[in-house]
Amino acid sequence: MVYDLKQKIVPCLWFDKNCEEAINFYTSIFKDSKINMIQKYPDNVEDEHMKGMEGKILTAIFELNSQQFMALDGGPLFKFTPAISFFVNSKTEKGAEALWKKLSEGGSVMMEFGEYPFAKKYGWCADKFGLSWQVGMSEEVEEESITPALMYTGPQNGKAQEAMDFYTSLFKDSEIVMTMKYEKGEDDEGNIKFAMFKLAGQNFSAMDSGIDHKYNLNEAVSLVVDCVDQEETDYFWNKMTADGGEESQCGWLKDKFGVSWQIVPKRLGDLLSSRDKERSGRVMQALLTMKKIDVKKLQEAYEG
Repeated sequence: MVYDLKQKIVPCLWFDKNCEEAINFYTSIFKDSKINMIQKYPDNVEDEHMKGMEGKILTAIFELNSQQFMALDGGPLFKFTPAISFFVNSKTEKGAEALWKKLSEGGSVMMEFGEYPFAKKYGWCADKFGLSWQVGMSEEVEEESITPALMYTGPQNGKAQEAMDFYTSLFKDSEIVMTMKYEKGEDDEGNIKFAMFKLAGQNFSAMDSGIDHKYNLNEAVSLVVDCVDQEETDYFWNKMTADGGEESQCGWLKDKFGVSWQIVPKRLGDLLSSRDKERSGRVMQALLTMKKIDVKKLQEAYEG
């Protein structure tokens, strides 16, 4: 099945063999939610990278409050941390409390749900799958929304402003909407306490934290960039791996701030979802040999 992404940037969630349970849970508690597509690992897995994943989710696309997500079963290699969380704003106190109860049940709480100087109602938790959520109430929002929130901590503390400047320079229809800085006596004075920015018209937030959290950014949450062709794939790959970025496999990379991205041409999805399993299998084998995705080589593998 081919399914076009509605967003330029789509958060991707890495689960340890419980992806299907997780996305069924999320789509049951958020409004305007649905599962768009599920593609599973084949039953006759031969590649060593995929052993033990038969029947698990290779790729899923789903929507929560009309915000698209991707998800996959990748095994125990990466675990969610609060360095990337998802901020949910509800217009009503009742709505915020209902979401908090469902998301926090069976998980862990970092900030209890209650009244704070910056919010009438707010809480920060990890759900039963480990994914981090910030739940708040804001009468200013028109409808319930979900915003990816990036925390720059550890060696990345103090780099939130530089990161936002970098990201907004790469994507069209991007801007820094607002910034609030730590004042004297708060964390590290002058660093970003809270900021909002847009990339390709999509909302994101960022903050610095000088607290010794014992965690940092990793591949458990990555950001997928939907590229129209090889030229755009090359553009984002080259920009994001420059000046300290790190190349990885199958279109994955880390930028110089530690955020994981997947730079993916649209054609990859078409080829992998072919009904001809032999052809799509050859495409997968070719993909596993790549760092930056090469559309021409994938097409050659497809055609045999």
